[in-house]
Amino acid sequence: MSTIGWTDHGFSLPARWHSENAAPAPERVVAVDDRITAKAAYGLAKAGTGLLWQGDFHNARQLVRAVDRRWQRVPRTGRAGSDPAALFYDHRAARAERAELLGRLLVVLERDRSLRLRRAPDVRPACEHAYGAATGDPVADERICVSLPELFGVLSAYQWHRRGVEVPALGARIHPDYGVFSPVRGEYIDLVARAPFPAGAGQPLAFDLGTGTGVLAAVLARRGARVVATDINPRAVICARANMRRLGLGDRVRITEADLWPSGRADLIVCNPPWLPAEPTSALELGIYDRGSDVLHRFLDGLPAHLTETGEAWLVLSDLAERLGLRTRDELLARIAAAGLRVADRYDTTPRHPRAADTTDPLHEVRRSEVTSLWRLVRNSRPDTRPPQS
Repeated sequence: MSTIGWTDHGFSLPARWHSENAAPAPERVVAVDDRITAKAAYGLAKAGTGLLWQGDFHNARQLVRAVDRRWQRVPRTGRAGSDPAALFYDHRAARAERAELLGRLLVVLERDRSLRLRRAPDVRPACEHAYGAATGDPVADERICVSLPELFGVLSAYQWHRRGVEVPALGARIHPDYGVFSPVRGEYIDLVARAPFPAGAGQPLAFDLGTGTGVLAAVLARRGARVVATDINPRAVICARANMRRLGLGDRVRITEADLWPSGRADLIVCNPPWLPAEPTSALELGIYDRGSDVLHRFLDGLPAHLTETGEAWLVLSDLAERLGLRTRDELLARIAAAGLRVADRYDTTPRHPRAADTTDPLHEVRRSEVTSLWRLVRNSRPDTRPPQS
């Protein structure tokens, strides 16, 4: 457990360091307020100094934006050229550099999770939602130091949690918790809502692996399935259970904390694994990046031991990794075949999320051609009952 220290009016003050993306605590911290200029703040942060903000809350937002603008004005030479993979890695490196710089703009939360800055909102509900409620024990409840971007993310996530995300396939809202990937990309949810259940399954027993908010489990349950949903993230398990209660699906969906697989076999197994084989830098990024395609490979390799004889698996996967040159289609098909499976069918859709239309995104050309697919996988031994293709 790291601590930071700074001097204020001649007194040395400590706080426990907290970072959701596991960033190290800055070795040197200075207290600053509204008098500091963006140029001076940028220079200190660039040199590795943490700037503990003690001024006006709204001016803190302005400072983060001003430092960010200065960072964006610095010319950067990349190796990318026209190579999509190199462009992706350059983009990731730039984002990491930016996050490291802005992460040196700091603030302290008091023992009760409040923020003692002029014009500061009441951040306690949002911080308790993200970090847990204060216990009331003056010894156990320490002041914690977080970066300003992390605090702004906590406040934004709490608003998403309170409002919820409208899911047309459910006709209801899903409420994401902090640190749980929000289901804002509705196209993959629609694929799961429309794909036909395995023939003769009636009300199938379904596994939803890596359930997150529970949105796909809810869609399957609304369609009549009995669902066992898993997630390795304790926050996701709590979040998904709460969403099932809100939707009145607690009797049809069982949520359990597990690293992918529950026990037993199912008629239908659904997985929407992280789409990009790259290194995640935070718990939230585990929903996007999958080191070495580990989750994808373990899903495919584990299917024969968890599918019923007539069962079916639905792999929901974007081809963005293929378009970036991070994985090939042949590699995916070879992995499916090696697991003793074959592709019974595939349904495709194109993205509707805002980033696909954002021409300022360095990856825009790749994103706008992205295709998300639901791959219907069955055992190789199952007869092919598809009608002949014309």
